[in-house]
Amino acid sequence: MTDTTDDLSTPLGQNPAPRRRLRLPFSLPQATGLLLGSILVVFLGFVFFNHDPLGGEPKARVAIRQAPVSDDKPTAIRPPPQQPDSAAVTAPSANGQKTITIIDGSSGSRQDVVVSGPGPDAADAGSAKAVVGVDQRLLEKSRHGMIPVAAADGLKPFKAYAAGTEADRAKAAKMPVVAIVVGGLGVGATKTTDAIMKLPPAVTLAFTPYGSDPGRLVAQARAQRHEVLLQVPMEPYDYPDNDPGPQTLLTTLGAEQNIDRLHWQLSRFQGYVGLTNFMGARFVAAAAVMQPFMHEAARRGLGYLDDGAAPLSVAGRLAEGQAMPFARADLIVDAVPTSVEIDKALARLEDLAMKRGVAIGMTSALPVSVDRIGVWIKSLESRGVMLVPLTTAMLKSKST
Repeated sequence: MTDTTDDLSTPLGQNPAPRRRLRLPFSLPQATGLLLGSILVVFLGFVFFNHDPLGGEPKARVAIRQAPVSDDKPTAIRPPPQQPDSAAVTAPSANGQKTITIIDGSSGSRQDVVVSGPGPDAADAGSAKAVVGVDQRLLEKSRHGMIPVAAADGLKPFKAYAAGTEADRAKAAKMPVVAIVVGGLGVGATKTTDAIMKLPPAVTLAFTPYGSDPGRLVAQARAQRHEVLLQVPMEPYDYPDNDPGPQTLLTTLGAEQNIDRLHWQLSRFQGYVGLTNFMGARFVAAAAVMQPFMHEAARRGLGYLDDGAAPLSVAGRLAEGQAMPFARADLIVDAVPTSVEIDKALARLEDLAMKRGVAIGMTSALPVSVDRIGVWIKSLESRGVMLVPLTTAMLKSKST
């Protein structure tokens, strides 16, 4: 018979010995939190104390050994074992253009592409030496750079940089003339180059002081015998909602501040005959700010073209007081930029020239404008009207 022990056989006042269990110094949730905290500390330490900005990026180390160059033996250059799919070889030319030869590596076919590029003096494009035909006597140093000035012997930029010949001016004195001024150039290189190359030299080109390299484009225009104007950004009525750009002349600034801004604009490129307003309906109507501006332009031997967009402009009256060359545009050729409306505007401009002897039109360099003006000019002289640079139209307008 087997003895069994139960609660009845256990002596009173005595409890069975409890079973011993392994006790940890922390609970399971505490252990989980400690583990996650450790991982976070390690990660933050890696972020803050690792100074490799390219950490995690694949790396490769390549040892480049420079072969010694002997004075008496040429160094042989081994071609790569495989040819690329295509290659380009650039050959600069004397006129600043580059011919790029594109070679197809698979077929061996070659294609030459000519692109415009800076000439050998591109590093000095902002200096007078980089601009062909700029007279050193007509330059003065300012805090912004070189700006135009009348020479001590009386020579002025208006006369020195005028396009056309004496024979052309003598011919223009005997027949009706039209001047076309294309504005807004210098910012878009493609449209500027199209205007320079597609329009005849007698068309005058007006450049804003903006753009990455306006000096090079102006030099290109003058090399094609175009007459050049500088468009001066001026305050419109809805300024600053409509902002012409940095260094805009403002009616709220004093004369000294506006002249300093004008000097910045004058320094952007060289070789121009005069100035014209870029926007500026409010500014050109305020005699208090226009008078110092016109005085400074006249003192530097420059002419002034009013674009005709502001009926209240005082530029004409002030120019007469300064005895400086002046003209006012008769109409905007591409106010409605369609082929039909541009053709109508050109016809009106031609009629004005026939009636008054002189007419001046302003236009932008929109492709449709350049194309329609080019077509119109081809047959203009056969109808008894001569296309002339702006300076010729200014002088004829003054004489009549």
